[in-house]
Amino acid sequence: ILNVSFFVPRMRREFGGCAGNIAYNLNLLGGKPVPMATVGQDFGSYREHFEHCGIPLSHVKVVPDLYTAQAFITTDLDDNQITAFHPGAMMRSYVKDVADVSFGIVSPDGREGMLQNAKEFAEAGIPFIFDPGQAMPLFNGEELKQMIESATYVTVNDYESLLMSDKTGLSVTEIRDQVQAYIITRGDKGSEIHTPQGVISIPAAAPIRVVDPTGCGDAYRAGLIFGLMNGMDLATSGRIAS
Repeated sequence: ILNVSFFVPRMRREFGGCAGNIAYNLNLLGGKPVPMATVGQDFGSYREHFEHCGIPLSHVKVVPDLYTAQAFITTDLDDNQITAFHPGAMMRSYVKDVADVSFGIVSPDGREGMLQNAKEFAEAGIPFIFDPGQAMPLFNGEELKQMIESATYVTVNDYESLLMSDKTGLSVTEIRDQVQAYIITRGDKGSEIHTPQGVISIPAAAPIRVVDPTGCGDAYRAGLIFGLMNGMDLATSGRIAS
């Protein structure tokens, strides 16, 4: 039996989600993001926000009988987090086909949608990043191997890297050998870009002030995409991301 109560002195509501966060940060860098997602009946204020930012929503589909995915995150003073997640309309993401783009990323989404989008990117010859993140427990080892094989790049954090190896039976080196780069972020310790030619160590950017770690990984991925899409080398792309 578990009965836990937390005192929450401050509370705020933020726009978020992997597609939204990555698109927003890529837009700030001057990129042209095309977020692809399914959202719910409560998407109105988020729609206004993105329209104000000039981010196209032509590939965002509203599912009127559901709510947009929401995460309720409790963060302590050491940046440890407890998250309650309601997927809502995200579970219908399989109804969207990939957009006509030059580069893609498959980030945490509904299970069927992630499998479908990875397959469609590969079949269309569109280079893409496989970014399993919090969705990794949704897949078995063979499914993860399938998406790794079809991806151009794979990016995870240090905990997810251990989980990836545990579920697939593949070492960091074996994953690295199947893609152009295997990127592992390590929080304030920076990140590592593993390639067949060696490991590129990326230093962490020194923060002016630590406010909230939520969404930092998505911001990193936006910088990585911007660098790769603009023909920059991996070391430079990693520093933009950081």
